[in-house]
Amino acid sequence: MALSSHRRSEPGNILVQTLRKCRGGFLTIGVFSLAINLLMLASPLYMLQVYDRVLSSGRNETLFLLTGILGVALLAMAMLETARTAVALRIGVWFNQTLGPELLRVGLKSKLSGQSAGGQAFRDLGQVQSFMGGPAMTAFFDLPWTPFFIVVTWLLHPLLGTIALSAAVLLLMLSLGNELATRSLLKSANTSQIKGNTLAEGTIGNAEVVRAMGMIGAMLARWQTQNAQTLTETLRASELSSYFTGAAKFLRYFSQSLMLGAGAFLVIRGLTTPGSMIAGSILLSRALAPVDHAMSAWKNFSGARLAYGRLKDLVSAFPSDPVRMALPAPAGRLQVKDLTVIGPNGAQLARVSFDISPGEVVAVIGPSAAGKSTLCRAIVGLVKPNSGTISLDGVRIEHWDPDALGPHIGFLPQEVGLFEGTVRRNIARMGEATPEEVVSAARRAHVHEMISQLPQGYETRLGERGAGLSGGQKQRVGLARAVFRSPALIVLDEPNANLDQAGETALSAAVLELKEAGASLLIVGHRPSTLAQSDKVLLLQGGMVQAFGPRQEVLGRMREATAASRAQAQSSSTEGERPVPDSGRAESGGT
Repeated sequence: MALSSHRRSEPGNILVQTLRKCRGGFLTIGVFSLAINLLMLASPLYMLQVYDRVLSSGRNETLFLLTGILGVALLAMAMLETARTAVALRIGVWFNQTLGPELLRVGLKSKLSGQSAGGQAFRDLGQVQSFMGGPAMTAFFDLPWTPFFIVVTWLLHPLLGTIALSAAVLLLMLSLGNELATRSLLKSANTSQIKGNTLAEGTIGNAEVVRAMGMIGAMLARWQTQNAQTLTETLRASELSSYFTGAAKFLRYFSQSLMLGAGAFLVIRGLTTPGSMIAGSILLSRALAPVDHAMSAWKNFSGARLAYGRLKDLVSAFPSDPVRMALPAPAGRLQVKDLTVIGPNGAQLARVSFDISPGEVVAVIGPSAAGKSTLCRAIVGLVKPNSGTISLDGVRIEHWDPDALGPHIGFLPQEVGLFEGTVRRNIARMGEATPEEVVSAARRAHVHEMISQLPQGYETRLGERGAGLSGGQKQRVGLARAVFRSPALIVLDEPNANLDQAGETALSAAVLELKEAGASLLIVGHRPSTLAQSDKVLLLQGGMVQAFGPRQEVLGRMREATAASRAQAQSSSTEGERPVPDSGRAESGGT
């Protein structure tokens, strides 16, 4: 048996590993930043030469030559800047493309575990990508070159270098102050915004319920309260940041003027040249620009850092599945032994045991909250048992690769879960399939005629969650999807909940044909049509098996239990209606 060709990254480390693979791109950006910052010296050197040599010598040839060299240097710098931006953009896109599939897997696991990452993981990924491919990140690559420009300024004159160093230190302190003052507010605002978005998505997702039962006002009030908290915290953070930004702008403008003033003072005293004065001003601007840009981009950096932290926590909480050895296609023999599932409100299933052989139909019945749906979800791998085993052809479910096992399982949940797209795509499980395979599945589910009557037949487009179809039509299309490519094990949870008589008849015919084809079927339902097709009946109550065995035997025992219960109730009622002797009359009669 060969190993599965679909290999996954080491559990929990996919985010870190992907970031490490970006090191080559970051190194390229660093090399480009080196060249760009060296070429930035062209302007101050040009000014230094023009003021100190050309003006004093009056040689036009020197001026033309210097101007040509400056033009070539600036052109090279612009080209390198363009290339650096392109590399950063490609790193961001590659980062998104690499992590996107894994985040979709993680989102599915998060949803199945009862949490709801929803689309927030992809919003976080987009925020990280935007930072990596934007000017904010390149500003941080330019930041380490600030000391270099300060040293060059110092070489012109120590006083000019001192001014540059002081301005850079003060500007850096303002940046750190901005970070410390706004970090908690931005984090809180970000969390509030996520909650508000989740609430809005839930409201829109349940639009019919919200509109029909007049819940719009209540939902709007909840969202406005949450949104007001987000806006308040964002406003406070922005106001604090504006104070630091204003102070930084004042410091930058004043330090540039101070640099010119100090240069003029030194020129008057003969301690430096006019060219050094102009060059010092340009060098100061280059030295402070990365710090200023980094400060302006600090909000984006903080948001990206928070987004990366959430992604890291999410990926660590739901690691990738280990590589599983490929197994032969199952025949459909299902064995459940001592299955126990503990939910948030207590045991949902307790020591449930039964088995299904290929070609058998087991009907699962029981009152509400008996654990029927939990049992279905556990069998198809959506719920992790706390104890006990679920085996398919003698192999425990958790030993199968979920992607390899999925095609061999058909599942129709209570909420059908159709996707936006054509009926054909939904039946084909959103993958590629030949028309013959799609039509075969539809005929197997006895839904071909119904689909043929739709406006565009199999190419009829459905909206989100199957919008455009009635509840019964959704269930029938969902049944066709469940039997696509003849899976060995088929689990149907209340498959006739929304069906009319025609749908019931089609479902019964489909179950009979699937049974004859050798599939194992587990069907939750109470209607006579469901029980009529079953070979065995599993009665659940309070998460425990009350009875399991051949249909007639279990139903006979249930009828006997019901008759005994009624007889006992009738007996209790008769005892309650029997006249009680008048104690007072008895006593008087005896005296």
